[in-house]
This record gives sequence, C-alpha cells and structure tokens, in this order.
Amino acid sequence: MASLSVGNLGDYLREQRRSAQLSLRQLADAAGVSNPYLSQIERGLRKPSAEVLQQVAKALRISAETLYVRAGILDEREREDLETRAVILADPSINERQKQVLLQIYDSFRKENDADAPPRPDAAGTPADPADPAGG
Repeated sequence: MASLSVGNLGDYLREQRRSAQLSLRQLADAAGVSNPYLSQIERGLRKPSAEVLQQVAKALRISAETLYVRAGILDEREREDLETRAVILADPSINERQKQVLLQIYDSFRKENDADAPPRPDAAGTPADPADPAGG
C-alpha cells in the first residue's frame, strides 16, 4: 500500500479505512472497538492505547508499528528496527542459529553506525553535547 502524506493519526486511519473500503462501523466491529470511540480517534479527540492501535492495525491489515509511530508511541528508527527483526525471524529459509547470528551482525552494524552518527538535535533544534550528561 502506498505511503500517504497525512498530518496525524486520525487522518491516517481515515485514509487507510477508506483505502480498505470499510465504513467506520465495519472497522469498529472488525477491531472490536465502539463506533463512537473510533470516530473520536479519527477526529483527533482521543489518543488510543497501543492495544487498540494493534486491533485497528490488524483489522486494516497494516503494520501496528506504523500506527505506533503516528501516535507517538514509537519513533521511526525503532519501528524500522522492529520490522527488520520481524522479517529476519519470520524467514523460513534460514534456521534459528542463522537468524540469531544475523541479528547479532545487524545489532553490531547499528551500534557502529550510531557511534559514527553526529549528535541528534534536542527539542530546541540544537545538537546535544555528548560531554553533557544532562543533554544540553
């Protein structure tokens, strides 16, 4: 499914629901949540729990992690990491030992790249000082 450029979780859910050609009531029934509650989420009036987002994602057949990122529960890098790990662990063509070795290599590359990366900006947009344990 193509990535949509929408502003927030509610807009994104509405677009995904419409793409799946589901009414609000159909999605609410499939996700096991009330119709009014789902409507409030789509309108940005309610912030759903991770559990509710997981149920909605399953009903829409999309990644729960994507919804977690949209809701601010998970950041984009964490989502990418989780998805990569899930793909590796789900691959039936490699055995468990090979999966574990591959995950160890993956982790070592991520740690190496994080060490080489410039400091991330803080909330004010200024780079964090690595010598300052308080982060600013």
